[in-house]
Amino acid sequence: MRLIVCPGSAVETLLAREPVDHVLTLVSPDAEVGARAVPATVLRFNDITEPRAGLVAPHAEMVHAIIALGRELPPDATLLVHCFAGVSRSPAAAYVLACAASVAGDERAIAQRLREASPKATPNALMVCLADEILQRGGAMREAIAGIGRGADAYEGDVIDWTLSGSARA
Repeated sequence: MRLIVCPGSAVETLLAREPVDHVLTLVSPDAEVGARAVPATVLRFNDITEPRAGLVAPHAEMVHAIIALGRELPPDATLLVHCFAGVSRSPAAAYVLACAASVAGDERAIAQRLREASPKATPNALMVCLADEILQRGGAMREAIAGIGRGADAYEGDVIDWTLSGSARA
């Protein structure tokens, strides 16, 4: 599977120039999301790493939905993943999808690949922790993301173009 990860501001440009099979939109609960010409999944939650009054934290069902989407799409599909800034939620989803498509033990190498692809990425730690539990990685995903540290300060993240090896259809 090919993953294209980006901030919301890049979505329309990428959809116009790239063959995309599905869009995964990760936005705040009150964000407006326009209709797309390609199939789309919208998950609504705030970019927070612990519960806070009045905000919606990512939860296990959302992470299950991300993993399930990766397993349901054909191996040659292109999935465009975006959030508002492309710094936290969408890089976390890409990391989760890459780990789900790989064998246990690859978490650190995948995290390093993410850092090389986007020096600005700071994957949402709660999403990563939830995926670590769901995929039964024993803390390896959480440790790998902690190991790459916080990304460079940025208003928007980089466009990441990854081809995943392996299969997310376990």
